[in-house]
Amino acid sequence: MDHGTKTGAPAGNVVAEHAAAGRIPLAVVVVDRGGLVSHWSRGARQLFGTPREAAVGRPALDLLPVSGALPDDEETGPYGAYAAYDGLGPDLESSLDGRLSYPAAGRARLSAPDREPSETGVSRPEGWERVDVLWWAYPLVGPGPERLLVLAADADALHHRDDGVAIERISPGFALHTDFPGAEELARGLPEILPSMSVGESARIVAQVLELGYPIMEFSQNDRVPVTPDWGVPRRAERKARRERAALAVASGQPVPDDLRDEGEDLEYVAVRERLEFLNEVSGRIGTSLDLARTIVEVSKAVVPRFTDVAGTYLREQVVAGEGFPEGVPDTTTMWHRVALEHTDEPGRWDDVVPVGEAMPFPAHTPFFQCMTSGEPVLVPRISEEMGHAIAAQFEKRDIRPLITHRSMLVVPLKARNVVLGFMILLRHPERVEFNDMDRVTGAELAARAALVLDNARMYTYQESVAETLQDSMLPQIAPRMAGCDIATRYLPGTLLGRVGGDWFDSVKLPGARTALVVGDVMGHGLNSAAMMGQLRTAVQTMAALDLPPAQLLRNLDDLAQRLGDSYLATCLYAVYDPIASELQIANAGHIPPVIVHAGDGRSELLGLPTGAPIGVGGVPFESVRVRVAPGDRLVMCTDGLVEVRGEDIGVGLATLCESAAHPAASMDDACDTIIRALNTRGGRKDDVALLMARLNGIEPEDVAVWRLARDPVEVGRARAVVREQLHEWGLSALAGNAALMVSELVTNAVAHAHGHQIELRLVRADTLLCEVDDDDPTLPTLLNTGPGDEFGRGLRVVSTLAREWGTSRTSSGKTVWFELSLPRR
Repeated sequence: MDHGTKTGAPAGNVVAEHAAAGRIPLAVVVVDRGGLVSHWSRGARQLFGTPREAAVGRPALDLLPVSGALPDDEETGPYGAYAAYDGLGPDLESSLDGRLSYPAAGRARLSAPDREPSETGVSRPEGWERVDVLWWAYPLVGPGPERLLVLAADADALHHRDDGVAIERISPGFALHTDFPGAEELARGLPEILPSMSVGESARIVAQVLELGYPIMEFSQNDRVPVTPDWGVPRRAERKARRERAALAVASGQPVPDDLRDEGEDLEYVAVRERLEFLNEVSGRIGTSLDLARTIVEVSKAVVPRFTDVAGTYLREQVVAGEGFPEGVPDTTTMWHRVALEHTDEPGRWDDVVPVGEAMPFPAHTPFFQCMTSGEPVLVPRISEEMGHAIAAQFEKRDIRPLITHRSMLVVPLKARNVVLGFMILLRHPERVEFNDMDRVTGAELAARAALVLDNARMYTYQESVAETLQDSMLPQIAPRMAGCDIATRYLPGTLLGRVGGDWFDSVKLPGARTALVVGDVMGHGLNSAAMMGQLRTAVQTMAALDLPPAQLLRNLDDLAQRLGDSYLATCLYAVYDPIASELQIANAGHIPPVIVHAGDGRSELLGLPTGAPIGVGGVPFESVRVRVAPGDRLVMCTDGLVEVRGEDIGVGLATLCESAAHPAASMDDACDTIIRALNTRGGRKDDVALLMARLNGIEPEDVAVWRLARDPVEVGRARAVVREQLHEWGLSALAGNAALMVSELVTNAVAHAHGHQIELRLVRADTLLCEVDDDDPTLPTLLNTGPGDEFGRGLRVVSTLAREWGTSRTSSGKTVWFELSLPRR
């Protein structure tokens, strides 16, 4: 027989030929697309009694056993009539006439003339005899004319072999034996028929065939489709009844009777397989995201209605709040939140009685308390009237008994990492089969998988909350108004892959009514970057308080970063705004340039600054640039996460930044939102974003008063007088008394500790009244605890008590001591 042109069942063909030469003779018949026999093996002659020359070219329906009546004395066709013998698969006639396009198998009884002696040694009566025939039909796929491969065997011969072992389950080609003598030769021969098959794959297939008794009907990289007839079974109706009796026993958890044990074992196997498939299916449907709320809904929908009719999910209060757990097992005071309820009842039936979102404790006598304290599932085959009343008692005026009484209930714990996160209440309708021990196991496994997914979502939510708290704690709370400028800020965290980042912004109050504005970006993501950002931000604040020039501050910051380690780099933009001089002094350390929006014509531009090297590179000089500004100009500083998108030139983002910054806005917050909308909707952003915008209002010359005082105690009285006079002129007479008293204390300290002969007193009227006293002594005064007899240390105590805010800072020539008073409301 030529196997090379067949792609539908080459493995089966080869096995059949080898088997014919071995223990079990098989008839091998090939039918062409016209329904005529094109191949008739020696086994076919033995089984059917027709020689090859008489069979080839004749209609297969005339030669093979087909269904029909079997009269006692009437003959039709060459072999008489054939009676249908019920078994697995459709009858052979359906395969012969082309109605079936898939493999089939069956059993038939025929009356045939005397045949050749059986190779099994079984004697046959002379003349006509009746023979039970087992057959297999395999549709062939390929370019040749052959359409169907038919294999047949003498069932009587299969049950009377030399070794006397009855065969109940066979496949074409051999009995259930793994010691088939031609196995190695067959494994080597298969690759010759299927060139794409390796020798190793061939050996594995042959081993499977010999061990399991399955003919390999289809081979591919992913699938093998076996056909496994089961012979010697009772008639179909009888077997169906037996299966139903066994199924009832299995479903009810009762022992299967001995006479039905085979059926029960098959059903138990099927039940276990179906439950494993169900668990695998559920596992694939839950955990598609790390969103806790979405995961809860997925878990509930996965079990209804296939496993249960009602599924209520309860979680501990700490899980819902994203907090840690107290030690110990839950108790009667533990609050449980109903987070999901899925059911197959009519809509709204459960919503009013047990609404989602409700929190409650559970008494110790309930199965829910038993489940959450033991961590084991609790099975209640049927909720009795008494139990229904006990459960309903905790729902106050809501009567839930009609919803739960007479239903089967299974309570399964949602337990992960030895912690009970919650539990699920599963209910089945009264008319549905009760939960049994197998359901208990299935429910526990389902809950374990769901709990792990929920715990992952919980831990992610908790860690995300911790990260956001850390990020928020490191970002300053900037006052919206500083001396001579208004400030607005925005911070956008990165995506889920890098939610915590190293971007920051800040503002620092400086002497002379100046303000330092800072934006920085530590390269990288995660907690380490955020921690590095916190260190750099603190260092910038400290050095800014020393009133260092911008270039010197970045130089010192670079040195500090190298001492902290060489693992991180950072970019930074540091600007000092002087509202009195209407001037910006800016230095850049590898950061994207800021944007200036001119108030006069609304034009925006990127400031051309020396780029500088990132902080942490070391050995690179930084330069400061002075930029003249006009009142009402806006300065926009941001990190590259706002303007940089993967796959796009950063110039596109910078152009969009300039354009959106120039857009008119009613407020600073609106202006920031306009920029965010323009740049954050392009997609592809993964980095976090820091944005700082300052409107540079300036301070008019008439709002500033400066006096130079000599290092002489007489100047203290003069200082009080000029302050009173200036405040009266500004219409701030209500502040004159306290202001004069505090100026007297500061000037007194300056006269006592200054080394030179020059002391400067300055008043600035802006959003507050600012008073500053400068001298050349670098030693900063401190607030002291004073006793009743102490002569010194009372001056700063007075200032601390009366001032809205006060402070000290070093300058390049000494120090500045200052205080602020709130302006009276108009």
